[in-house]
Amino acid sequence: MDQGPPEGTEAGAQSAGEKAWSLRSLRPRAGTLLGALILFVVVLLAYVPAIRGGFIWDDGDYVTENENLRTWGGLAAIWLDVGATSQYYPMVYTSFWVEHQLWGLNPFGYHLVNVLLHALSGVLLWIVLRRLSLPGAWLAAVVFALHPVHVESVAWITERKNVLSGVFYLGGLLVYLEYAGLRGAADMGRGQRRFYAIALVLFAAALLSKTVTCSLPAAVLLLIWWKRGRLSRQDVVPLISFFLIGLVMAMATALMEKHHVGAQGRDWDLSSVDRCLIAGRALWFYLAKLVWPANLAFFYPRWNIDSGVWWQYVYPATAVGLIAALWVNRRRIGRGPLTGVLFFGGTLLPALGFIDVYPMRFSFVADHFQYLASIGPIALLVALVTMAVGGLTRYVGTGPGSSRRWGLGPLQVVPAGLLLVALGALTWRQGHNYKDVETLWRNTLATNPSAWLAHFNLGEELRRKGDVDGALACVRQALKLKPDDYQIHYHLGQLLLTRGRVPLAQKHLAEAVELLPKFPRGHFLLGVALERLGRDEEADREYDIAFGPFALAVKDDPDALDAHLGLARIYSRRGQLDEAIQHYVEGLRLAPENRAARRNLAEALARQGRTGEAIEHLRRLVGVPPEDSDARCSLGDVLRQEGRLEEAIEEYRRALEVDPDHRGAREGLSAALSVRER
Repeated sequence: MDQGPPEGTEAGAQSAGEKAWSLRSLRPRAGTLLGALILFVVVLLAYVPAIRGGFIWDDGDYVTENENLRTWGGLAAIWLDVGATSQYYPMVYTSFWVEHQLWGLNPFGYHLVNVLLHALSGVLLWIVLRRLSLPGAWLAAVVFALHPVHVESVAWITERKNVLSGVFYLGGLLVYLEYAGLRGAADMGRGQRRFYAIALVLFAAALLSKTVTCSLPAAVLLLIWWKRGRLSRQDVVPLISFFLIGLVMAMATALMEKHHVGAQGRDWDLSSVDRCLIAGRALWFYLAKLVWPANLAFFYPRWNIDSGVWWQYVYPATAVGLIAALWVNRRRIGRGPLTGVLFFGGTLLPALGFIDVYPMRFSFVADHFQYLASIGPIALLVALVTMAVGGLTRYVGTGPGSSRRWGLGPLQVVPAGLLLVALGALTWRQGHNYKDVETLWRNTLATNPSAWLAHFNLGEELRRKGDVDGALACVRQALKLKPDDYQIHYHLGQLLLTRGRVPLAQKHLAEAVELLPKFPRGHFLLGVALERLGRDEEADREYDIAFGPFALAVKDDPDALDAHLGLARIYSRRGQLDEAIQHYVEGLRLAPENRAARRNLAEALARQGRTGEAIEHLRRLVGVPPEDSDARCSLGDVLRQEGRLEEAIEEYRRALEVDPDHRGAREGLSAALSVRER
């Protein structure tokens, strides 16, 4: 360990004061408060469009449709039931739980918290870099906070995982650096054990927010090597517990990603060589987006990886070559460049394709994957430019005893200001993409027309809004790009059924269950199509396959609307009318405006002879626009069953006014007229 200055001198007194550092030295100074305030203000301004946005993709699973956020029992499940949420990130879901109690489902609050957490990460990054004596620390932190590549992490409520884990990660790193004795240029020796405990708690909180933070202990060792040029046993041993906790959490997340989230199957069938090719290309892709953040997209094209194509090996080869060159030249150019590159690659490692994650289904890269990893290149590039121009900023902070000033001359302020304005403007523009679901997918397709999932999701959103024709066009385009996806075939079949194109719908639904045999919804809807085609025996077989899973879905989730309605239809087909009526009633409790459920309930009641109740439900349908020929026909059938022929004839005629080709109405009218003429 390098010897410090002799005691008794001013420098020695400062060094002794640093060694006696305690929690009191975390008390912010005026300059720190001013720098933090400016950072918060510019981040809030840049993210105004994002703060005004709504809920988008996956926000339903995390917030809007997450029943766990509504009760104290749900909060317990978030922590104690690993399968209660899509991923076991209890710190994230707890933050959503608290917000749900405060402002319900108002997206403004969730967006604002994301932005504030991101700004706090920027402040913590500044303090970390300043304590490491990195040139341009404040500028690097603001570049991180304003860089448009991070809009996806901040503007997407679901990615609370990134911004929350970032706060805990950087807080844990800051505290551990104090424990390890890395403050400024001084080698202080080991700090107090309380810092070790605090760092460990913050690390655990980071892992419980997002397990990509498991790289923290490796990052600490890297920084120690950078500052001291060596690693001792004293440096490594205290971090063993960090490594073990991180490994356990990482393995648990990988298992959940595969078996609970669904990251397995054909899209993840990659060889070891393929994964190396993906990793090499991804590293350069992410670095390019940091240097030149153009054409950012929510979904990027999924590369066609082919181990037989020579040029694809250039990416991993040059990445390894760069690391080797920096290692060989570390004494001549310093260890800083190698540290920045290794931090970047090491933090990205879980997202480079070696571990199966669900997003690999549609792309090997995503902006939010490099949220923490981007710190390495940003800090390195800002420091290099700062030194190259003779000190772009001199506010770096090397010790609590030094005076601090914002020492930026006009020639240094102008380039820095222009850079930050440009980044802020790009972030502002990018934030508009997260206004709502439809805006997100349309902007994604404007940048990446080959994004099959964006076509599919846009189709689902248009279907929800009642634009069936627009939805059909989008889902058909998705099928062209991804012909082997069971969900696309299923939803296309569903839309075709809505349009009455039953034979074509049956074809796509059959394809869906062939691609995924254990798909109860597919089997159920295929049964509906077969029933409409008059193939009752085949329909019954499909209903039988779907019956068990539907019953299980209702048992596990009493609020599962589709399961209630599907199960009711199956019971009705089997003649078990009491059970069918019970589930139709439950379905209407959950969705009172569901016209098909009310019509089917009326038909089941009529079959039981409860015609008065059936007529009451059907009149509620025919009295509300749009006109429903099926409901008119059903009402006519029930009235005819009661012998009220004139009323029945009137309903059949009104049904035919809406749909002149309605077969049931024609047959019912003919039967009613025949009885009246006797």
